[in-house]
Amino acid sequence: MTILTPANAGVSLEDLLAAKEQRAQRQTDWLTQFPHTLISLTLVTPGAVKDSVSYRQVMREALGAAETLLLQRGWAVLKHAVFWLPTGAEAFWSIEHPAPEVKAATVALEQSHALGRLWDFDVICPEAGVVGRRSLDNASRRCLICDGPAHACARSRRHPLPDVIAKVEALIDGWHRTH
Repeated sequence: MTILTPANAGVSLEDLLAAKEQRAQRQTDWLTQFPHTLISLTLVTPGAVKDSVSYRQVMREALGAAETLLLQRGWAVLKHAVFWLPTGAEAFWSIEHPAPEVKAATVALEQSHALGRLWDFDVICPEAGVVGRRSLDNASRRCLICDGPAHACARSRRHPLPDVIAKVEALIDGWHRTH
């Protein structure tokens, strides 16, 4: 299933908060319908623009990498959907496989791909909830600018937003040059 909306120039904080609530509700609905491991994929998109031609290309690459991973591992997909929203693309997979192993595989994917720093794979266990990187003894996500803990930099707004956006664009441009 694919839901597509036109690319947008920017979204409000209220729109982002509403989208986050809708995603959480969708996750709950999926876990109720399919009580198996849930993969929820979004992109790291700083700033007001969450949907653009470039971001859609990044998401398509993430979708392809995820599909390849699932096929290579032989993990059964019960349901899959992609939502192309003005607040940013989202994708879900319900799969029959233990959540910690899935999280380890998605972290490895994020760390090994040139665009992986822009991918955010959340893995949710129906019994235990979100499986975090720390539960696997993995370091937390790193800042795009200084390589410090990303949460700390984002929370303190340590780096000017135009610098963060420029770094994201440079990652995407670098990937385009090689592909």
